[in-house]
Amino acid sequence: MTLPDFDQIIERRGTHSAKWDKMELVSGVSPDDGLPMWVADMDFRPPQSVIDSVRAQADHGIFGYFGDDSDYLGAITWWMQARHGWTVDPEHIFSTHGLVNGTAMCVEAFSDPGDAVVMFTPIYHAFFRVIHAAGREIVECPMTLDQGRYTLDFAAYDAQMSGREKLLVLCSPHNPGGRVWSREELGDILDFARRHDLIVVSDEIHHDLVLPGHTHTPMALIPGAEERVAMMTASTKTFNLAGMHTGNVIIADPELRRRFEAKMMALGISPNGFGKHMVTAAYSREGADWVDALMSYIDGNRRIFDDGIAAIPGVSSMPLEGTYLAWVDFANTGMSPAEVARRISQDARIAVNAGDSFGAGGTSFQRFNLATPRARIVEAVERMQSAFADLQ
Repeated sequence: MTLPDFDQIIERRGTHSAKWDKMELVSGVSPDDGLPMWVADMDFRPPQSVIDSVRAQADHGIFGYFGDDSDYLGAITWWMQARHGWTVDPEHIFSTHGLVNGTAMCVEAFSDPGDAVVMFTPIYHAFFRVIHAAGREIVECPMTLDQGRYTLDFAAYDAQMSGREKLLVLCSPHNPGGRVWSREELGDILDFARRHDLIVVSDEIHHDLVLPGHTHTPMALIPGAEERVAMMTASTKTFNLAGMHTGNVIIADPELRRRFEAKMMALGISPNGFGKHMVTAAYSREGADWVDALMSYIDGNRRIFDDGIAAIPGVSSMPLEGTYLAWVDFANTGMSPAEVARRISQDARIAVNAGDSFGAGGTSFQRFNLATPRARIVEAVERMQSAFADLQ
């Protein structure tokens, strides 16, 4: 395989890219000279096998209903076994329009309006939107900062439970904090869910994006998971295919599977044919080599970014174990979140995600996307150091 050129600058302005073409509207940062480090997609092309699959469909020229998904299901099961040591029954796989949709479907299938959903916060901001829109209450269980790293306080969480909670939505690896949960921690999470009779919706969309020295464990491999866990996986974050909106909810328990299938049938959910071709092409040996090269590159970006951020007094990046998202704490600068945000957007001209959008515990943080050519990471560090030069 020819190694991908992640240093290549690919023009994305004017291509209907939310990350580039909406940043001025959302953040006030002009795409003319701004750096978009907010939306969690990458500025890299996917493996050539994916591009070739789309080109083959376009060349064929007929875009009918997708049928015979044996290759698609086979690619998923091969990938999960080869990359994660997880044996998946193809009959347990449901295809959704991405994992925000998958989360919404789980909320609808496994709870009722007025029920409560538990989340360890701060957590991926889109979950708040779909859970509130479904008429469910959110119980935020704030994580504890222990030497700059998130840990879970189950004694405190046990005390928060009222009995109205039906679901626990988990991010594994964690977004935005970048934690790769250990087997012991996953076991503790499952024990907590068992104590309070919660169904666990485990969002593992970042499961392939793990940095050297760390290993992701699927929640499905924890003893006792089968009876109460809905696994959510996708190739979209792994291969930069977010626009195809294709994800999977994988459910081993027959009763949970029946309830989820009934909700899908009621809503008329059907697959995206382009997406299924792309997933099949991505989950391949070529795709595996591409991901390995990607994570080596992301790790290099991380080192440059973290070193540069650490040079600003009072600012620190949380140690990144998984994802390509840096979670940066400005608490010790003595500045208000509004002043921090102003300096980043107006002085540094960088669009980022504000920490308070991720729930309790996120106020002093900003999230930066590191999945971009290295020259932009170097430029971002220089801009940040200039914007906070009075602290140095």
